[in-house]
Amino acid sequence: MRFLFLGDMVGRTGRTAVFEKLPGLVADWRLDFVVVNGENAAGGFGITEDIFNATLAAGADVVTTGNHVWDQREALSFAPREPRFLRPVNYPRGAPGSGSGLFEAKNGARVLVANIMGRVFMSPDLDDPFAAAEHLVSTCPLGEQADAIVFDFHAEATSEKQCFAHFLDGRVSVVVGTHTHVPTADHQILVGGTAYQSDAGMCGDYDSSLGMEKEEPINRFVTKLPRGRYEAAQGPATLCGLAVEISDRTGLAEKVSPVRVGPRLAGVVPDFW
Repeated sequence: MRFLFLGDMVGRTGRTAVFEKLPGLVADWRLDFVVVNGENAAGGFGITEDIFNATLAAGADVVTTGNHVWDQREALSFAPREPRFLRPVNYPRGAPGSGSGLFEAKNGARVLVANIMGRVFMSPDLDDPFAAAEHLVSTCPLGEQADAIVFDFHAEATSEKQCFAHFLDGRVSVVVGTHTHVPTADHQILVGGTAYQSDAGMCGDYDSSLGMEKEEPINRFVTKLPRGRYEAAQGPATLCGLAVEISDRTGLAEKVSPVRVGPRLAGVVPDFW
């Protein structure tokens, strides 16, 4: 199975780049399944239903989120009726929407996708992500109810991300980190066969501070005082993510590559497709 994950879309420039480039990637790479993190798509904070639908129309099969999931209040309304929109699964019982789902890929594979949030340096402080993940993989095991399992682990601390991946190694296909908006250089297949990257990076303007215009973040570091609002940067966006070839026989990763397509970062595309 050919799987692509794209990191956090940030603002108009990030989502526009995804809408324009993803259809070509789906066609050129003959992708079977695509997940896009959309939690920063609406001006850098949250996502609207229109943006969610446009992301699906561009070729995403599932849209994941994170700590900004409810920043656009309308997400509270459309989350319960959109199974392909995922908020972190470890929200307390009663939160709107779903944190995971079983979906069919273009090749007919059953793909369990889960969005889960870490707890180290994160707000809000959600339920134990390790316990939540254990429940998911025990009730929908790889090779039984699911042909592939993908986790978007939305977290700040690299140590938590690494431990989470090692905890699931051999039991899921992919663990990919989001939230810090900077692509890490540690893409790999772990000992047990799980593809991993600490952070996929963002789809946004890298002439920025994590996708935001630089001036206000710099001001707050220097003066410790707010001068204005954070605004999403509007320069040309680079798409960043992770490409994984998943075995149709075992559901584990066989090949993995970072994806960087855009004007500022050195370009990388998988050489196995």
